[in-house]
Amino acid sequence: MLCALGAMSPGPSLAVVSRHTLAGGRAAGSVAALAHGLAIGLYAFASISGIAALLTRSPTAFAALQWAGALWLAWLGLKALLSRPANEATETAPPDHRGAARDGFLVAFLNPKVAVFFLALFSQVVGPETSAATRTLYAGTAMVIDAGWYLLVAWGLSRPGWLAWLRRHGTWVDRLFGIILIGLALRLIFQAVSG
Repeated sequence: MLCALGAMSPGPSLAVVSRHTLAGGRAAGSVAALAHGLAIGLYAFASISGIAALLTRSPTAFAALQWAGALWLAWLGLKALLSRPANEATETAPPDHRGAARDGFLVAFLNPKVAVFFLALFSQVVGPETSAATRTLYAGTAMVIDAGWYLLVAWGLSRPGWLAWLRRHGTWVDRLFGIILIGLALRLIFQAVSG
């Protein structure tokens, strides 16, 4: 339940999956969703294995990851703000699945709050006696829930009527996502600076 609520909370992940769905359709959105789920699964497994505990205990490593995440979000936001209106050449261009996978993965992987979330969550149910199979099951469950939610987002946004409307207004949607991503980046930078 907590994994589902974490996945559903609006933030940069939703903006990235939505943006790739609008730009490349259901396939690109699904690639971003699956890559995001993979990053979440890796974080969950790292948290269960104790690697994330080391990250959160090292202020330098945590800050470096926080700064990298903020810069990544700012870059994605700037890219969205500077996007040009689609023309026939760009509408017939094949979707960028590699970019969708990269962005989906990195938006989750460069977010140190994911490690903190999983440490808090798994510290309640995982102990030294927890078997490797059970730990893998927990991490896999987090991955499937996250990827499943963002696949639903990609599929919902790619419905023909809805997608056509969003694409007609794509420049403004891109700019809105750009503002949201830059705002989230600035919030991360503020948190990093204020400690």
